[in-house]
Amino acid sequence: MQKALLISVNMGYGHQRTAYPLKDLAFGEKIINANDYPGIPLKDKEIWESTRRFYEFISNFKKIPLIGEAAFFIVDQFQKIFSFYPKRDLSKSSFQLEQSVSLIKKGWGRHLIVSLDAYLNCGKESLKKPLPLISTFFTPAFMAEFFNYPGDIYCVVCDADISRAWASLDPEESRIKYFAPTDRAMERLKLYGVKKENIFLTGYPLPLENIGDEKMEILKEDLKYRILNLDPKKKYFGKYNMLIEKTLGNLPEKSDHPLTIMFCVGGAGVQKEIGIKILKSLKTKIKNREIKIILVAGVKEWVKNYFIKNIKKTGIKNDENIEILFGKDMEDYFKKFNRALRKTDILWTKPSELSFYSALGLPIIIAPTVGSQEEFNMRWLLKSGFGALQEDPKYTNQWLFDWLDRGYLAEAAMQGFIEGEKLGTINIQKIIES
Repeated sequence: MQKALLISVNMGYGHQRTAYPLKDLAFGEKIINANDYPGIPLKDKEIWESTRRFYEFISNFKKIPLIGEAAFFIVDQFQKIFSFYPKRDLSKSSFQLEQSVSLIKKGWGRHLIVSLDAYLNCGKESLKKPLPLISTFFTPAFMAEFFNYPGDIYCVVCDADISRAWASLDPEESRIKYFAPTDRAMERLKLYGVKKENIFLTGYPLPLENIGDEKMEILKEDLKYRILNLDPKKKYFGKYNMLIEKTLGNLPEKSDHPLTIMFCVGGAGVQKEIGIKILKSLKTKIKNREIKIILVAGVKEWVKNYFIKNIKKTGIKNDENIEILFGKDMEDYFKKFNRALRKTDILWTKPSELSFYSALGLPIIIAPTVGSQEEFNMRWLLKSGFGALQEDPKYTNQWLFDWLDRGYLAEAAMQGFIEGEKLGTINIQKIIES
């Protein structure tokens, strides 16, 4: 397998989640975080940290009525994605992009790119050909280009639509190549001035441990059990039984797990309160073992502790049908997360990069958006039929089971599986090897 330098950033979960399925491509089996690698200069780290802290602050500050929403709106304007129509030249640089490039011109990221060359040749025979560099965030890709990284430079897009900040200042002259998850992202890059030959429509990289190979045996087997939980009244089966059998084959008599909802908290810890509202509403069904809830705390111990504290308040004690998913580090978290997904029926999340997990046959219940890019991810989910907007979490015990009884979530699951691109990871591997 052709190896590559795999670069990410540990700001939230999105960019690292995007990198994780590509880990087998990584030189030395190592994902390098551009903002947190051994020997990073203090000045460089402070720039990254100030950005991360500000993002987490403004994401949580948004919850404050009026003033928080107003502050978030102003900040979000700097990373706003403009309307796609009418189609027009959108190559003019944005303020966000110009600020990043200004810092790079002053030396931000030089040490990273120089260190990568040393990393490739540490005590070993020099490589005959520079390895390609794959970044799951645009800033390290810009750094690599500005400081003349000798190999090919690829950037993995991790949203259904993207702002101008993803393309370089002079996109027509840039040698950065993009892996686009959707047609819209591909077309958007063209409007920003990126050359057609530098854009590959691959789909988003999903974890192969949840898919298998190109035949997708693992994914199909998991979906056979999931679809049974999502259509208890057989409303969807009644209309599309032939489609299900043709796509998945013969189904088992019953599911191998209870109806399971996974609720995901974002990297800044926002929306954790929704998870507790869900528990309170479904308390009786949880106690009766009719439903299982997985609350995803990620790597944030304070979020895990928040869940533990508030679960006790609900009166549900040591119940096996409530699970808090927590990892000691990102790799541990992603392994546990992907394993838990195999027995998950419904993914409840804000429309982040997890929107693309709808292609695993997981219907998405869409929590409120945080930021312009999530607004566009939400639109993509809704237009594609892969998910539905959450109703009031306090009444989950009512509307959720109405949806299940009508087959709405079974339909969203099959729609995501059939129409969503599932093989992004394999597609990227093939391009790197060609």
